Amino acid sequence: MQMRRNIVHAGAGSLTYAIREIVQVAHRFRDLGVDMTYENIGDPVQKGELIAPWIRDIIHQVIDENLAFGYCDTAGVPEAREFLATEVNKRGGVEVTPDDILFFNGIGDAVGKVYGFLRREARVIGPTPAYSTHSSAEAAHSGYEHLTYELDPYAGWMPDLDDLRLKVKYNDSIAGILLINPDNPTGAVYPREMMEGLVDIAREFGLFVICDEIYTHIVYNGHQTLHTSEVIGDVCGLVMRGISKEVPWPGARCGWIEVLNRDRDPLFDRYVESLLASKRLEVCSTTAPQMAVPRILGDERYPAHLAKRAALFEHRAREAHAALQDIPGVRVNMPSGAFYMTVLFEDGVLNDRQTLPIANDRAREITGHIVQGVPNDQRFVYYLMASTGIVVVPLSGFCCKRDGFRVTLLETDDTKRRWTFEALARAMRDYIASAE
Repeated sequence: MQMRRNIVHAGAGSLTYAIREIVQVAHRFRDLGVDMTYENIGDPVQKGELIAPWIRDIIHQVIDENLAFGYCDTAGVPEAREFLATEVNKRGGVEVTPDDILFFNGIGDAVGKVYGFLRREARVIGPTPAYSTHSSAEAAHSGYEHLTYELDPYAGWMPDLDDLRLKVKYNDSIAGILLINPDNPTGAVYPREMMEGLVDIAREFGLFVICDEIYTHIVYNGHQTLHTSEVIGDVCGLVMRGISKEVPWPGARCGWIEVLNRDRDPLFDRYVESLLASKRLEVCSTTAPQMAVPRILGDERYPAHLAKRAALFEHRAREAHAALQDIPGVRVNMPSGAFYMTVLFEDGVLNDRQTLPIANDRAREITGHIVQGVPNDQRFVYYLMASTGIVVVPLSGFCCKRDGFRVTLLETDDTKRRWTFEALARAMRDYIASAE
């Protein structure tokens, strides 16, 4: 039998997620007996973080309520939306109502809807390095390669606003600008003047803004949380938030969108209505986590909970930075938010002749095959896995043309975390030196 029609979406080839895909290779090495250390995915629970007892108690209370097992309103549990709208309005800046809050089954679900219901010719330009969920969804929606503006590693991974403005000016298909603040994968936190400059570009060219704020309350090194609603002025925007990283409760699959300035433009209003209509087709998002949102985030203990975690990640960031910063040919910027660090190899440092010693004979044989024709940073990552068992994500997997990788700051075992960064440093030095 042969299909009489091509049923494959034009953007199907763009649906890549290097953060998870690298695990497929890691599992091959694991099955050969290599002891793996997974530093590829941002799941604090998987890396051993224990949920605070008081948060567990609240979740238990929610589950004891019969309503937690039923459907809720399409846009989300009313009490949760009212709570979140009130929190937005406390900040100053743009005010919202509960009708401007729309729940999804995690930010991944929101991302799929936000790009999937855009007119196909309407493009959203995002940062590079790019977070794979956004870049893949935008590319799949359009059927073309994701459009990007540069984050500058020599300026603390800040957006290059000149690059962004020129790309917007000369590509009238661009309808929106994406930013992630704090950023994944770089850990950069954007100051007010940077956010205002980006908003100014959106205002000048009649664009809307998407800001992924999933890490908005994980900031440190003297930085403070700055919400998009505080700086966006009269520009239309969508802010994505959730509980997966800061509670943390990634398995809840609970995220939401804050719609900013919906009434400023009728086309934007119609677009937002299409997002709500798409949720009606699903009936609603999962009820129980939504019921927990105002009880956890509104608890008097929550600010101290956030401060404690921010201090923890600042300590680990400094630890990682100290271990990796003095390697010749490598640039490491100190993260100021989220729980990742991006390590950059300077131009020309990596090549296709470098290797690492691999004790496992079968792993060595497999590595020799899978590194053929891959980007230089992916080649390093494969050798790193086979040699040390450490799994990181190459920057080439983040829609980026620079060589490097992302590593997490999530390991809770102090001894293992120190070993990981020390082993990474040794491997980088040995790999760079191997072609000399």
